[in-house]
Amino acid sequence: MAKQEDVFKTIVAHAKEYGFVFQSSEIYDGLSAVYDYGQNGVELKNNIKRYWWEAMTMLHDNIVGIDSAIFMHPTIWKASGHVDAFNDPLIDNRDSKKRYRADVLIEDEIAKIDDKINKEVAKAAKRFGESFDEAMFRQTNPRVKEHQEKRDALHERYSNAMNANDLAELKQIILDCEIADPISGTRNWTDVRQFNLMFKTEMGSTADGAMEVYLRPETAQGIFVNYLNVQKTGRMRLPFGIAQIGKAFRNEIVARQFIFRMREFEQMEMQFFVRPGEELKWFDFWRQTRLKWHKALGLGDQKYRFHDHEKLAHYANAATDIEFEMPFGFKEVEGIHSRTNFDLSQHEKFSGKKIQYFDPELNEGYVPYVIETSIGVDRMFLSVLCSAYEDQKLEGGDSRVVLHFPAALAPVKCCVMPLVKKDGLPEKAREIQHRLRFDFTCQYDEKDSIGKRYRRQDAIGTPYCITVDHQTLEDGTVTLRHRDTMEQQRVAAADLESLLRDSVSLNSLLKKLL
Repeated sequence: MAKQEDVFKTIVAHAKEYGFVFQSSEIYDGLSAVYDYGQNGVELKNNIKRYWWEAMTMLHDNIVGIDSAIFMHPTIWKASGHVDAFNDPLIDNRDSKKRYRADVLIEDEIAKIDDKINKEVAKAAKRFGESFDEAMFRQTNPRVKEHQEKRDALHERYSNAMNANDLAELKQIILDCEIADPISGTRNWTDVRQFNLMFKTEMGSTADGAMEVYLRPETAQGIFVNYLNVQKTGRMRLPFGIAQIGKAFRNEIVARQFIFRMREFEQMEMQFFVRPGEELKWFDFWRQTRLKWHKALGLGDQKYRFHDHEKLAHYANAATDIEFEMPFGFKEVEGIHSRTNFDLSQHEKFSGKKIQYFDPELNEGYVPYVIETSIGVDRMFLSVLCSAYEDQKLEGGDSRVVLHFPAALAPVKCCVMPLVKKDGLPEKAREIQHRLRFDFTCQYDEKDSIGKRYRRQDAIGTPYCITVDHQTLEDGTVTLRHRDTMEQQRVAAADLESLLRDSVSLNSLLKKLL
């Protein structure tokens, strides 16, 4: 675990050094859990968003997009339940003065038992080799059975406490499991209490006449309150979806793990409206469709898993997370939820406006059910960055740091380099770069040796380097270097557009989804 933590720290440092992510307001000592995206980070982030947006709106005839405002009428958040129930269970350690989420402390304890079980299984698998029967071992090994029984009992107790919103029981579980504060090492805990995560502000010209409003904690409600507008103006027929990318804000008390949990973040959400009774069919469809979208990036199928919710929100009848293996363990990057008709019904009730769909096939009106897919842009960014990073050992004792980004997501697609800064090579290289920049994010670099320039581009994940040398002036060919293999090939400069387009275009990813 310590090694993985060191790797993660190295990745965070690399993200700053090469212009991906900066601490917000750093020259003023920073602002906790708020980050800025640098020149390479914003390109990678925009490419991730384009991949999602085009997969949703271009590949599905029945999904359209909107961009709703961050500020919305405060009654919206009353109707959605956020004012009364958007809380985290928090607990303080009196000695370290640090605050924690009680549910996370217990889930970490459950994860420790899982690790003990997996270590026993791994040791047995190594000892018995190909003849190892994992299922039988898990059922019969005394130590594994003991750990599993302890884990199941703890999980059931925790699940019951969360479902009942029993804060006293959550604290008792922490005490009974002897969970210690990782900083002070003590178990001197306060009671567990709920903390609302929404940011408040005021809208109005005078203090007396100001309206209390919220920074939105999610983008979904902006879709729900625009359901009728989109359905009528777009003449949409069920089933259909509305997609949105936008900022959301949560006053996270326990913000950690770099950009994984922030106070200002970005979401990509799609709400898919369906006929009541068909929601579980569509839930399964989007469950598989969204996993396929992730796997198309080629980051490693084994890095993904589903985590089905045992504690469902009161309005949901199915929910699952797509988790990705980060350096600090499997973590949620996307949620798929069957929200029934709760949201539209609530807004119908609180607004007094009829929000129904007239189904011509059934010849009746009803409030549609909704399947939600919600993905955090920043978490997706982090999963791509962590998967791409490699400190690679080369032959002869040399090494390089390389980011193996999927070519379509890479912030810079190619870099044109003159071999030397004379003999007309810089002019020729500039000519090629100016031609390519209409189709690709393309850099020009003439500083330092060609080897150092290659390493710089490897460190920001550029798929291709194009070297212009004296032979280029003779026959119009250039050297095309491939990032991952470091192989070089001689190609005609006139063919560069078509060669690059085949591998770095988003179409190469989107076609995998059909």
